[in-house]
Amino acid sequence: MNSKQRVKACLNREPIDRVPIFMWFQPSTAKRLAELLEIPKHRLAEAMGDDIRQTWVNNNYAMEGIVHENQGESHVDDWGIRWVKEGEFNQISGFPLGDATVEEVLEYRFPTDRLDSLLALMEPVMEYQDDTFIGVDVSPCVFEMYWRLRGLEQAIMEIAENPDLVDAMHGRCADFAVALSEASLERFDVDWLWTGDDVAGQTNLVMSPSSWKRMVQPHLQRVVDVGKRAGLPVAYHCCGAVRRIIPDLIEMGIDVLNPIQCTCPGMDPIELKKEFGAELAFMGGVDTQHLLPHGTVDEVRKATARLVEGMTSDGGGYILAASHTVPPETPLENIFAMYHEAGVTREMIYDRAATIRCEESGKSY
Repeated sequence: MNSKQRVKACLNREPIDRVPIFMWFQPSTAKRLAELLEIPKHRLAEAMGDDIRQTWVNNNYAMEGIVHENQGESHVDDWGIRWVKEGEFNQISGFPLGDATVEEVLEYRFPTDRLDSLLALMEPVMEYQDDTFIGVDVSPCVFEMYWRLRGLEQAIMEIAENPDLVDAMHGRCADFAVALSEASLERFDVDWLWTGDDVAGQTNLVMSPSSWKRMVQPHLQRVVDVGKRAGLPVAYHCCGAVRRIIPDLIEMGIDVLNPIQCTCPGMDPIELKKEFGAELAFMGGVDTQHLLPHGTVDEVRKATARLVEGMTSDGGGYILAASHTVPPETPLENIFAMYHEAGVTREMIYDRAATIRCEESGKSY
């Protein structure tokens, strides 16, 4: 069973040979693993046995591959957002509409003339399409895209103070995500559409559920519908305590929820699986705040085994992943332990790495 077959069978609740894997590593974590395996970092997922490949084509912290090496380095992207290297990632340090008037906000021009260059970011992923499950990520779709332009506090305040402005801008953000989605699915043979908005924090949503239903859901629905019309499963990413809107996500037609931050209230993966697993698949749930960076190998193995068993005991609908990007302080032994409980041993990983090294050096067996 190859990766494409494995993920599709998982989502269809059909028998599989092992649980699918889709892991996100922070840059320095990926670098350490790649150095250990003596392979290029861009081939790490292949060596690790991950089953899914995808990339962002909407606004992200490494747009067009811009990943700064030195702290404090910055750039301004096509949206006018300034990103500065802080810690592991580029972080937003300047909002193009932060001080704008209402009229200036409404006059903002999205980079629709850059669709072709944004979609070109998918090209390297497509070389794996024969046997790997391929996704295209058009997030952030609605609220998160707006606050990246306006600023988080301002965007939240305007939900109460100027709902007409928020509704208009949420609509325009969704328009852009819809255009990206339609163009992506027309150009590429992908296996799912990945959507998302971070609308929750560690303990709750950043707005009331009623505000989300009124101000976000209708616009997000239009993005989801693009995938549904194409006959594709649709995944949705939202960090934090998102439990209160899960029934709404199911009603919208969302097929997969990520990343299941298990330390947040109401986000125990196995409990969510029991309650919603008949209608919703899950991806994530391996704790990156405590377990992976600070747990022992034995603790990681036991927790991962319990998670996989609890999430697959009824026949599937679960993709093994961390609850966020795997942090740099994570011992590599813990990563191998997690993969082992998914049926991917260290020996398998090293064997694939050896094959990659031969390919990279131009050698053949």
